[in-house]
Amino acid sequence: MILIDALYINGGGGKVLLDNLVSELESRDVEVLILIDKRIENNPFYAGLKNRVIFMEAGLRNRKEFYKANESKFNAVLCFGNLPPSRRLSAKVYTYFHQPLYLKIPENFSLKNKFLYNLKVFILRRLMKNTDFWLVQSDLIKSQFQKKYKVSNVKVLPFYPPLKNEGETMRIENTYLYVSNATPHKNHKYLIDAFCQFFDQKQTGTLILTVSEDYPETMQLIDQKIAQGYPIENIGFVNRDQLAKVYAGAEFLIFPSLTESFGLGLVEAIDLGCKVIAADLPYTYAVCEPSLTFNPHQVQSIVDALSLSLQKDVKPSVNKVPNQIDELIALLQ
Repeated sequence: MILIDALYINGGGGKVLLDNLVSELESRDVEVLILIDKRIENNPFYAGLKNRVIFMEAGLRNRKEFYKANESKFNAVLCFGNLPPSRRLSAKVYTYFHQPLYLKIPENFSLKNKFLYNLKVFILRRLMKNTDFWLVQSDLIKSQFQKKYKVSNVKVLPFYPPLKNEGETMRIENTYLYVSNATPHKNHKYLIDAFCQFFDQKQTGTLILTVSEDYPETMQLIDQKIAQGYPIENIGFVNRDQLAKVYAGAEFLIFPSLTESFGLGLVEAIDLGCKVIAADLPYTYAVCEPSLTFNPHQVQSIVDALSLSLQKDVKPSVNKVPNQIDELIALLQ
């Protein structure tokens, strides 16, 4: 039996990829046991699965007890939440690493967040000996991971669930979409400030955000700007079945994130016809050829990129990522 250990996955791009992997395993009748964060126990996706699902409170002690009780039951283990098992197993162990904050912590993080991520890096280092292979989403992350942690057993296996827009959707000119939660490294404040300056100068454009109530400070900033008359729409968290339509209705995806392991939104947006305006950072070029770029640390640079987007000769963006879900599943079997 295969174990999918996703105890530390409960949202964001990681959960999108997890759900895609689980769906593919189910469709191929691959027998797996799935270990899931109890916080998403009520998600209807998991209720209809053929394979067994164990919901558990995410924590080092609970995870350690699980592996102690079940260490000999699996032929292969995929740890999907960056951390290898708490003990060495006889099974072949693969750990999927997709947390760029374990590679470099942004300078603008609070002291509390810096401490928490440094603690997580310490735990990661302690557990590294318990995996046979590391799996990552790009050559960029592979290079950075090997440099920081001095390991050689790293494979690049990107995968993502394709989005398809059913029916006709009108793409609205000068719309700028950012599909993302509002954790600090996603850089919403600089984007919102830049868009408002851009609108003051050009009097055109609409900024579309997907920030949920889990991020009250960013919600407050958005509401403040809307009250001041700026054309910002916050449509909140968008379910996967509606996301393709959202992408298909926007002319541009704007992506100011300071760090990414993959940048799923970049790939999805290009596949659905958006032109990408993205941070001039290595993660962008690892997955696509963007239409325009900017320095995400400078509001004025974002303003300048938005202004350039009004020109009629903006080139289309190109997706550079192969979908290797078949190779990943073959590896586990």
